[in-house]
Amino acid sequence: MAYKIEYSPEAEDHLRALTARQRAIVLDTVDRQLMREPLVETKNRKPMRPNPLASWELRIGKLRVYYDIEEESEKVVYIIAIGVKERNRVCIGGEEVDLKRLI
Repeated sequence: MAYKIEYSPEAEDHLRALTARQRAIVLDTVDRQLMREPLVETKNRKPMRPNPLASWELRIGKLRVYYDIEEESEKVVYIIAIGVKERNRVCIGGEEVDLKRLI
């Protein structure tokens, strides 16, 4: 059964901050990777350590998609945030975020 994909208002803002090419890559990859088996860990899809941002991370080159999954009532993947990783820094919505400090 396919999962429904929902973007938070913040994630939609994060998408708008990306280039058109990056947006297309994110939207295509999210549809391909997260509609069927979002809970299956792969090379580019991993559960995160406990933090207030999200429980899973999808890596798309330098891009990062942070998401949570609802399986109780209906199967939904909630896209919480979209960021860009440069070396050891992640920028979400134009601001650097230290994911280790969110814990």
